Amino acid sequence: MMDASVLLRVLTLLRDVRCEVWVAGGWGIDALIGKVTREHRDLDLLHRVEQEPLLIETLEAAGFAEQPDASPGRPVRFVMMDQHGHELDLHPLRFEADGSAVQQADDHGGVFVYPADAFTTGLIESAAVGCLSAAQQVAFHQGYEPSDRDRHDMAQLREAFGIATHF
Repeated sequence: MMDASVLLRVLTLLRDVRCEVWVAGGWGIDALIGKVTREHRDLDLLHRVEQEPLLIETLEAAGFAEQPDASPGRPVRFVMMDQHGHELDLHPLRFEADGSAVQQADDHGGVFVYPADAFTTGLIESAAVGCLSAAQQVAFHQGYEPSDRDRHDMAQLREAFGIATHF
């Protein structure tokens, strides 16, 4: 499991080298809510594709190593883990001039689209962190059978923001 202290340590390391990242997934929802609402097994981080060499170098220096057998793998995402089992699920984004971004979804030209307003700021233990907007989180939680964690996360967004979710 990953607790908030590990998340904040990773974000501080990356911020110190000016590597821009956004928290997504369950931690991203907790950032929007402003408190930890459940246990997390990993940390989903979005990053600028052009900063990927710096991101990898920084994380390797902190004891993280890429896990080549994670699926799906590159170009969609890649996983790094430290010796304590703390897992980072890293998603490279290519930003456009208007502030929107795309992430490769497969090897066949498919993409995930992030509108410019998908990027916002939330709080983890009173620390400001870049994260995805509630609307983007809802958009990414569609088209599949939800897990109990997904149901919990969407319930948190409904309660906090009064927004509709599809489950």
